[in-house]
Amino acid sequence: MSLSADSAVRRVLCVDVGSTFTKATLVDLSTATVAGHAEHRTTIDTDVLDGVDACVAALGAEDVPVLACSSAGGGLRVAVVGNEELVTAEAGRRVALSSGGKVVAVVAAADGGFTLADLAEPDVVLLTGGTDGGNAEVILAAATALVGAGWRGPVVVAGNADAAAEVTGLLAGLPVVVADNVVPQIGVLRPEGARAAIREVFLSHVIGGKQLSARDDGAAFVGLVRGATPDVVLTGVEVLAREAGDVVVVDVGGATTDVHSVVDLDPEDGALARDVVAPTAVTRTVEGDLGMRWSALTTVDAGGRPDLEPAARTRAERPAYLPESESDRDDDETIARLAVGLALRRHAGRSRVVVGPEGRVVERTGTDLREVGLVVASGGVLRHGRPGAAARVLEGSLGADLEGGWQLPERPRVVVDGDYVLAAVGLLAADHPDAACRLARSLLRVDR
Repeated sequence: MSLSADSAVRRVLCVDVGSTFTKATLVDLSTATVAGHAEHRTTIDTDVLDGVDACVAALGAEDVPVLACSSAGGGLRVAVVGNEELVTAEAGRRVALSSGGKVVAVVAAADGGFTLADLAEPDVVLLTGGTDGGNAEVILAAATALVGAGWRGPVVVAGNADAAAEVTGLLAGLPVVVADNVVPQIGVLRPEGARAAIREVFLSHVIGGKQLSARDDGAAFVGLVRGATPDVVLTGVEVLAREAGDVVVVDVGGATTDVHSVVDLDPEDGALARDVVAPTAVTRTVEGDLGMRWSALTTVDAGGRPDLEPAARTRAERPAYLPESESDRDDDETIARLAVGLALRRHAGRSRVVVGPEGRVVERTGTDLREVGLVVASGGVLRHGRPGAAARVLEGSLGADLEGGWQLPERPRVVVDGDYVLAAVGLLAADHPDAACRLARSLLRVDR
């Protein structure tokens, strides 16, 4: 039964089963406030529902409906197969990221054949290629190559609409979902249909396939999950942006550091991108090499801090590790500062002056965040951090005088998602949109 159909429902438990910790937020729907919060290590070694049960018991919420999202077991792994990397494969990569997936491979079929190993063990393949009504040979060849490589998992087809039926025929016997073309014409990017299709595949094939829970043959956990955590959080960020305007959310996790942004686009940027792939107002990047625990060693290496290697190794070997001293907390904040700084720079890109045939022009990459008015920082290192942790972690990533031409927020307000409400907002958005909006507004009342 849908929660919206039950007028007696007054509280909902919103649960994120993460790679390291399971977080539960109890929401009072009548007041759109957080009635309680609990965390437990993610019990992937036994049954993920054990950790959920622990949170339910801690909150006394045994009779409360549960909505969940999950990134446990490695999250959602997506391989993108397109015609050539500059347009269709790049567009597919962007769609996969916005859908809550970690892109593990981008294969340009125009470069020749590929093997199953080239796909890097994804959960789902996103197959793109061609504009609507254009050359169908490229996506047909890619579908043939995919089958020839031995792929037998789910496929989302989001290429030339005129070729969709023939592509589906080539993929006969595989779980296939057909979505609208992500690049219906040159310079246009429409990710919504493919994003919804990937979510459908995640719920129907991936969650159960990871065998994270044995209860009712896995059906108990599958019945709770509404989507991949990053996809659900991005929905929450979109709700927040409708209330607050341009916003950036940086979430420092145990395995990845995710950056979500919703910004008004400069029409000039769209015009410049007309010959390639148009920018989108809603953007998400996942930095799989930047994290506080599973990826701690690569985080400090990417940040050029070999002095942190002993601390990072401890965290990588003990993903549920919690700091025990002020020195430990200092190390956690430093690792977080490296992860946040690198992730924000990769997301924002930079602007620089180059000399071309038309003289001196400004060349930009990434998403321009300079005018963003609100930055939301999230992650256990900040939720449970010492006073002033957010300012220290974000030091060097905000301001108008940063070197390097990075398009980072210049004068934003900074808040910490201390109650982990963005995931709850995303989980509530479909069935309880009013409560979701009101809960999102609570972030605007948070002190830095």
